[in-house]
Amino acid sequence: QVQLVESGGGLVQPGGSLRLSCAASGSFFSINAMGWYRQAPGKARELVARITSGGSTNYANSVKGRFTISRDNAKNTVYLQMNSLKSDDTAVYYCSASFRRPFVSDVEAWGQGTQVIVSS
Repeated sequence: QVQLVESGGGLVQPGGSLRLSCAASGSFFSINAMGWYRQAPGKARELVARITSGGSTNYANSVKGRFTISRDNAKNTVYLQMNSLKSDDTAVYYCSASFRRPFVSDVEAWGQGTQVIVSS
């Protein structure tokens, strides 16, 4: 059993900043890639940022230069620092991760989501 729990969402004004956290728990050997996704009402879920176990990152074009993804392997946690927030960033943000497990196949998990609202 593995679990991801997001936190840090909320209401912010345009131009503001917010940091999301996602903590992993359960039975696993290590975590492979981790990523942040978001979904706005009526729209498909999209990848926002991704980070590999080696620290390589990639971002959606819409957030490049504004968002930064990072991870703390000792705490089994991934972060998303969001700066210069725009109204278009309003969405439910989800984290996802692939877990390595001893003697069995890898498994993916999703967090429950955290709401981010950017509005004046």
